[in-house]
Amino acid sequence: MISSRAAVRHISARRITAVSAVRAASAWSKVPQGPPDAILGITEAFKADSHPEKINLGVGAYRDDSAKPYVLPSVKAAEKHVVDSNLNKEYAGITGVPEFTAAAARLAYGEDSKPLKEGRIVITQSISGTGALRIGGAFLQRHYPHAKTIYIPTPSWANHNAVFSDSGLKVEKYRYYNKDTIGLDFDGMIEDIKKMPKNSIVLLHACAHNPTGVDPTPEQWKAISDAVKAGDHFPFFDMAYQGFASGDTVQDAFALRYFIEQGHLPALCQSFAKNMGLYGERVGAFSLVTESTEEKKRVDSQLKILVRPLYSNPPIHGARIALTVLNDAALNKQWLGEVKGMADRIIKMRALLKDNLEKLGSKHDWSHITSQIGMFAYTGLSAEQMDKLAKDHSVYATKDGRISVAGITSGNVKRLAEAIYKVAG
Repeated sequence: MISSRAAVRHISARRITAVSAVRAASAWSKVPQGPPDAILGITEAFKADSHPEKINLGVGAYRDDSAKPYVLPSVKAAEKHVVDSNLNKEYAGITGVPEFTAAAARLAYGEDSKPLKEGRIVITQSISGTGALRIGGAFLQRHYPHAKTIYIPTPSWANHNAVFSDSGLKVEKYRYYNKDTIGLDFDGMIEDIKKMPKNSIVLLHACAHNPTGVDPTPEQWKAISDAVKAGDHFPFFDMAYQGFASGDTVQDAFALRYFIEQGHLPALCQSFAKNMGLYGERVGAFSLVTESTEEKKRVDSQLKILVRPLYSNPPIHGARIALTVLNDAALNKQWLGEVKGMADRIIKMRALLKDNLEKLGSKHDWSHITSQIGMFAYTGLSAEQMDKLAKDHSVYATKDGRISVAGITSGNVKRLAEAIYKVAG
């Protein structure tokens, strides 16, 4: 016979075991494994490679001619000025540091911009370009009065689809890159824009298209503007590389400023990661051109309502650095020279790669390497050829044939050309 006390202990033990079994089933037990990040995978493979002359062409950040991260001297001087100013660490407003957003707007739209002078541009500081896109996507999802569909180019920056989908927008695509010519599919792009339902949202890379490096010419931009206007579409510009593409901040803003001249009221996302090297500071801005100051006031109020529950207000240190570079006449002049220097190095590396491939006797036409612009280039190499570059030559980049030209140096360009020649002919 089991005593009543023993029976109670036995029942209690069974209950504890049952409860433990229930607790062992975690709430996250059904969470699926997500796919690995393509760029991180490249970096990991590069780090694990013991080849003394390995080359990483996957990273989307500027490198100097020694393949080292580069902090702009103007940025160093601006940061010293900020630190020496002994400023407080109080919160910025919801839409950021006002002096920064004002300077960012002038840089993008131009000092003589009509909507800027008339006070019709609403702008908020953002967590770099990605944060600007997310704010823009969320604002359009809430307030754009027409279909919540955004059309992005094929291909586009990999994160565009995720950002806009997570914002609640439906993402569709339009033709952009022609793999046969390794250039712009201009006719296909115009045809697709004309076929879009009225009042569609169209994402446009203002300059240095990521990932292809293929940009429309000024004349093509004019035709794109006409097609967008004919469809009553809403132009949404992503300008992550102003100044970094051509070395000229005015030239790189051509598309945005032309669209405004033609009567469009676009949205704009800016990033200061590339053109100031402020990658980790996450400095950016989202802005909208409105019809009136009264409309601007209402839009501004809704942007604040949107931002407040996201992150309350943006970080101040990087914004202070950027505004110092933009507002100090001497530092601004120095920065413009440094930006041109970075752009010129990229352009030079493109030319050297093309020249080396031609000297090796390659049968391919590599003119697209120099006709493309910005940090990235589409080589036209297949996934199999990119695999061979990595396995046989320790040259790492994405499987779609995209390379970061910033990873090319005067010291490795010859070896890179030889590796490409061996896999592509």
